[in-house]
Amino acid sequence: MEEMMKWETLLSNQRLGQEGMQQRSDDRTEFQRDFDRLIFSAPFRRLQNKTQVFPLPGSIFVHNRLTHSLEVSSVGRSLGNDISRLILKNHPELYSTHFTELGSIVSAACLAHDMGNPPFGHSGETAIGTYFSEGDGQFLRDYICPETGDGISPQQWQDIIHFEGNANAFRLLTHHFKGRRKGGFVMTYSTLASIVKYPFTSDLAGDKRKFGFFRSEVKDYETIAKELGIIKLPAPKGAVRYARYPLVYLVEAADDICYEIMDIEDAHKLKLLTTEETKRLFLAYFTPEQQQHIKKRMNQLVDDVNEQIVYLRSCVINCLEQQCVQVFLKHEQAILSGTFEGSLIEHIDDLPREAYEQCVRVAYGKIYHCKDVVDIEIAGYKVITTLTDLMVQAATHSDRAFSRLLINRVSTQYDILAPTLYGRIMAVLDYISGMTDVYALDLYRKINGMSLPAV
Repeated sequence: MEEMMKWETLLSNQRLGQEGMQQRSDDRTEFQRDFDRLIFSAPFRRLQNKTQVFPLPGSIFVHNRLTHSLEVSSVGRSLGNDISRLILKNHPELYSTHFTELGSIVSAACLAHDMGNPPFGHSGETAIGTYFSEGDGQFLRDYICPETGDGISPQQWQDIIHFEGNANAFRLLTHHFKGRRKGGFVMTYSTLASIVKYPFTSDLAGDKRKFGFFRSEVKDYETIAKELGIIKLPAPKGAVRYARYPLVYLVEAADDICYEIMDIEDAHKLKLLTTEETKRLFLAYFTPEQQQHIKKRMNQLVDDVNEQIVYLRSCVINCLEQQCVQVFLKHEQAILSGTFEGSLIEHIDDLPREAYEQCVRVAYGKIYHCKDVVDIEIAGYKVITTLTDLMVQAATHSDRAFSRLLINRVSTQYDILAPTLYGRIMAVLDYISGMTDVYALDLYRKINGMSLPAV
């Protein structure tokens, strides 16, 4: 008989690090507390100064990680609310669970989904991993630290050469940082499980370099998975692999929708795409009859081209959101059994899927490879590689004069002088990935003697 996850156990407001503690009672649910805790946190606030795709704006405002996360959260809330409403019609017994709060859980998880990303977008992420796999950080593979007396295990090595923003978000939310409370952000199990897109360890990352949790957080995820009843899958010896938590599909869909569609809108603002190109891309999601209705509404906004694009974009997001809801409902049993493959977007109807894929092709051809985007990737790669190298050297040779100067700059929550080499390297990566673009660039300039503090 096929193993199935059950909604009755999948939704839990138990908090990591506060197991057994009595929950407070007021007008907010525990999942709403998750949302509030995230939105008022310093790591979330720092997303406003982290690149999404385009360089941080001048006179034309485009998306950064903060605005992107807020928009993803909005779409995620709609996905969760719609699915909750429709499933409850056929399964009223779920009213006794937290099923009515699906929108709140997904919305909170969407806020957190990018919080582990380092500065300079995917360029910064790549720079960290390749510093260890291809660059000067390769020395660590067989290195025995004279200060800690140990080295990096093969499994730990996979963590750092595949450094991944998704895994780092789970660490940020759950890790017991020095001087901070146990359980990290002390989030609910359901919200934490919802951000783990790749629920397996780094030794299963493969060429795509994707995985869900570092070795340091495996026990935390296993605790959550056991409580929620997430299916554990077969894995090679030493590796850990689970089926995806069902709500991950909704967080992923909200991210996919906002990422691709908002990038097209930003590209129009920056004149990388003409108005006609943008309209053609967005109208392609709809049948001729639907297009006629949309154009009629657009004609009322004839004096403002940007408002026409905004209206079109909203129609596309609504279309994709409804399509993803239908896919989730259609494949609910496969999702609960852990056998569903791919993303929700990959299973939507032919017309909107073809239009979405065309947006992806245009984005790669005209947006992600445009000069300004490539320039910031090159600069970001250099900045992050340099900072990672200097901090790794400081962590492994803390007795050197320059190392002590660098370590003195680091917040005490990052245990750069941890008793294990792996602990020290992870503390370095915590420090680097927590930086904003501007902070990383400023530190790079100061360390290289290119600027001095203002007197």
